[in-house]
Amino acid sequence: MSKAIFPGSFDPFTIGHANLVERAQRLFDEVIIAVGYNEHKQGWLPVEERVRALQELYQDNPKIKVACYTGLTVDYALSVGAEFILRGVRSVKDYEYELGIADINSRLANVETVILLADPNISGISSSVVRELHHFGRDITPWLPQGINYKYNE
Repeated sequence: MSKAIFPGSFDPFTIGHANLVERAQRLFDEVIIAVGYNEHKQGWLPVEERVRALQELYQDNPKIKVACYTGLTVDYALSVGAEFILRGVRSVKDYEYELGIADINSRLANVETVILLADPNISGISSSVVRELHHFGRDITPWLPQGINYKYNE
């Protein structure tokens, strides 16, 4: 059984993230959306809210699990028996960054990084852009997966 983790802050989880999860289901038997928690960073949405919303969104999909983790991503992958780390890239800059991290993860453990290219139709979407739109009072629902229900404070 092939298992991958898809790590990130997902603050918020966008249609770009959802697109990668959808495509990853064809590649892996199980995909764990691993919401990273860093106690030194203040997120837009509390980590508990991000996890809750994602669990609700994927509750009827047995191939998708949602969890929160702290520490090194590669250590989390090993702790759940995942042999793959899924990453998405939107640009050459993203690719260069991910290549360096993949090299370190490979040296630390026998965990492969699988990179999926972003769908060109939505590659400009990022969590930071969605947060910025929200900050200025714009409707962010077109950039969030249909069915996700965040309870966020203004």
